[in-house]
Amino acid sequence: MFSYLAIFTIVKYRLREFAFEYHYSILAPIINNLLFIFIFATIDRYYFISNNNVSFIQFIIPGLILMIISQESFDNPSASLINSKQIGSFEDFLIAPVSRLELYFSYLISQIIIGIFLAFLNFFVLLYFFDFSVFSFFYFLYYISLTIIFFSNLGCLIGFLAYNWDTQSTISSFFVAPINFLSGTFFAISSLPENLRFIFYYNPYYYLVTFFRDSFYTNFEYNVFKNLMIIVLVFSSILVTGYIFYKGYKVIK
Repeated sequence: MFSYLAIFTIVKYRLREFAFEYHYSILAPIINNLLFIFIFATIDRYYFISNNNVSFIQFIIPGLILMIISQESFDNPSASLINSKQIGSFEDFLIAPVSRLELYFSYLISQIIIGIFLAFLNFFVLLYFFDFSVFSFFYFLYYISLTIIFFSNLGCLIGFLAYNWDTQSTISSFFVAPINFLSGTFFAISSLPENLRFIFYYNPYYYLVTFFRDSFYTNFEYNVFKNLMIIVLVFSSILVTGYIFYKGYKVIK
């Protein structure tokens, strides 16, 4: 039996923590995206790069939104959990009458709220730099939510199992960052050599970025099989993370 009061309390605490650290959690992602836009807008101006009659800036902006959301969805819960271990407050969760599953769902729910807020904030800021012909609010929210859930689960898992910042930084540098840069955010798969395209054909996150972008600029078509790959990936992350939280682990030294 879940304690909804406990979940609500932890979610409220996490949202308050997010708002208090606004310079790191809100301003930094927006500034990073604006720097990307400034750099690539300069490149686009001189080289006139386009893809399928869409300017380079219009092409990369949806990917930039997903990239910053995925990075923040990983960093936020993992950093919060590891920091609570560093200062000793994580033990309060362990001795409180709160199950580890309640703790997990609290972090997941709070990060979904935070991620959706950041997604819309970045969208409205970047809206100044591009126009779109098609926009589906449902698919915007749908693919943003799937991205948040997957990377939040990864962040919760690393934060729950890791003892120090080195582990968190390693996963961020060698998994989260590469999967974002190699997801088709900055280039079309058609520009790659044929023998390298298989990396993307079997990458669910590539399809997530592609469908999210397509919902802005083309007549969107929902591909059942490819979206099923995405859903299986996200659902698997929920099962694995929830199972590890449920079974427990030596999470404090």
